Amino acid sequence: MSASMFESCFMHQFRVSYSATEAVAIGHLVSSEEISAGGHLWRFDCYPRGISKHDNGEYVSIFLCRVSESKDDVKAIMEAFVMDRDGALSSAHRNSIVHVYPPKRKGGGFNAWGFYRFVKRSVLKSLYMANDGSSFIISCGAKVVGDEPIDVPPSDIGSHLGLLLDSASGADVSFVVDGKKFPAHRAVLAARSPVLKAQLLGSMADTKMSSIALHDISPVTFKVMLRFIYTDACPAEAELGESAREMFKHLLAAADRFALDRLKFLCARKLCDYVSVETVAETFACAETYNCPQLNKKCVDFFVEENNFKKAVLTDGFVQVAQKFPSILAELREKVGA
Repeated sequence: MSASMFESCFMHQFRVSYSATEAVAIGHLVSSEEISAGGHLWRFDCYPRGISKHDNGEYVSIFLCRVSESKDDVKAIMEAFVMDRDGALSSAHRNSIVHVYPPKRKGGGFNAWGFYRFVKRSVLKSLYMANDGSSFIISCGAKVVGDEPIDVPPSDIGSHLGLLLDSASGADVSFVVDGKKFPAHRAVLAARSPVLKAQLLGSMADTKMSSIALHDISPVTFKVMLRFIYTDACPAEAELGESAREMFKHLLAAADRFALDRLKFLCARKLCDYVSVETVAETFACAETYNCPQLNKKCVDFFVEENNFKKAVLTDGFVQVAQKFPSILAELREKVGA
């Protein structure tokens, strides 16, 4: 027999003479030494001829016992294997179990849990006997599971990249938007946006330019989008003040332009919160223009569920939308039964 222990994990091997077990009584016990792990004392128990006369001792039984006292429950994982003749762990006869050991009862005894019918003795004899035909080996392992896992701090990559953006350290490209300059890093931009990757690292002319002018986007929108690229964070509505809805509209357009799908979904979700009689038409136009089916559905549901169609069609925004997307009017009339 051999045993080993590493922190809360420990192992033991039972090498049992098969011929010797022929003569022992059912319920004959072979135990490992006591092993300290996880603040408790443990031992493995092996019954070469089982523990019950009902099966005539046809099975080998294996248990993990907690020997020491405890005021609290203790969770442990146990595994047991039969060793092949060549010394490898058998894949056919392998069992594992997780058990919570309750506090030790008054009056002595110990807590045990395991495999009542681990393996048939006849199987051991025919498949797993050592080459000399004298013994078989059963390997046991256990791990005591702590109650509290190691606390893992939240990811801080966003804050680190945000600081990189703020400091402009190592910046190798800049964007000029309406006269305002924004230093940035090609590798970060290329990793986040396939459009910018093609523009900055592909065969396009911009790959060799240190300064790139952008049009049809405002400096404030580009600044918010650039911070999202680095930090994956969308600004809270409180930070945007009264212009929040307008900002999310412009960000949705920018996200679609630069293939920032997550930002696009975030903006669409924010715009859903602003749907009203006065804004539904304009929001519908955004959904159609930038291919946002969920936002589109929100607008349609607003018309139908809130019965606001007759009010919304009177707004200037709806007139403009109907002119730009004539199919929308027919679609909405069909859905609301107007």
